[in-house]
Amino acid sequence: MRSQIMRIVDANCNRISEGLRFLEDISRFIFNDQALSQQIRNVRHTIARNIGILGNNPISERDADGDVGATFDPSQQLQDMPSLITANAKRIEEGLRIIEELAKLPELNVFLRSADFQQLRFNVYTIERNLIDKLLRKTTAQKIRGLYAIIDTSVTGTRDICDIASSMIRGGVKVIQLRDKHSTKASLFAIAQQLKQLCQQSGILFIVNDYLDIALAVAADGIQIGQDDLPISAVRNTIPVGMIIGCSVYSIAQAQKAQTGGADYIGVGAIFATPTKSDATIIGLEGLQQIRSTVAIPIVAIGGINTQNIASVMATGVDAAAVISALFTDNDIEKNARTLIARAEANP
Repeated sequence: MRSQIMRIVDANCNRISEGLRFLEDISRFIFNDQALSQQIRNVRHTIARNIGILGNNPISERDADGDVGATFDPSQQLQDMPSLITANAKRIEEGLRIIEELAKLPELNVFLRSADFQQLRFNVYTIERNLIDKLLRKTTAQKIRGLYAIIDTSVTGTRDICDIASSMIRGGVKVIQLRDKHSTKASLFAIAQQLKQLCQQSGILFIVNDYLDIALAVAADGIQIGQDDLPISAVRNTIPVGMIIGCSVYSIAQAQKAQTGGADYIGVGAIFATPTKSDATIIGLEGLQQIRSTVAIPIVAIGGINTQNIASVMATGVDAAAVISALFTDNDIEKNARTLIARAEANP
């Protein structure tokens, strides 16, 4: 029996090691996340130390050629990265659970502590969640491109919000953010629900400005917060896996802090004077370029952007340009959106 137990330990150690190496490489090379990479490495080293107590006993019992379970089913191949992360995390978790149970047997409990492997399994659960969260957020944030439309109820007046959003979508916007400083939460929730459904059907992102409770209630793609709102870390601990956080910044220092703090993108402004925020500090194109050269996460430029200057804004290397008033210069929002996009793609 002892020989067979060592074979099981050896097989599961191999599964665990291979899975951890995969997750570590994802964290290191795709996310460039030093802290998470180190966390995975610590798990790997801890397992190696614990199993090392058994010496060469597990590998001495290895019989790969005689393993009746060593078959490969090509139908089980997984193609997308979330599935690969999940599959490898499950291999690790299942392997740890098997060793955790085996460590209760008299043949092993003098060498291994079952509780140690239980704790390692719980650590991997957290690592799996963090990796999936990072991947989904990265995929979502990459969709922040081109024209980023802000529906500000102080500008829309009595016009139907969904009609406005539909015109924006037909015009080619990639993101719609809802900004409302005046409505009741009940009416804002109803509006946000409709916009979320419309954006989801159209394959574009829906962001809620400021109100975390509304963003959570309607399962928005993201939340935009300001310098005076909750810290990014507090928001991150509240929102579900995959929801992105945008942070409004007005200086290089704030941009760097937002990136370090875990923002998925930043809104930078004001680039020019803007009628929707008369007291805004103007950083200009030079300030925008300086911030672009400082951070790697997506940047949305905002403030006074219109058909005359949007090309110059995009030429700084930002990912998107946020517009409000420029979409409402006349009653043809769809045409205005198309014109802005065409100008954005032209040489400044």
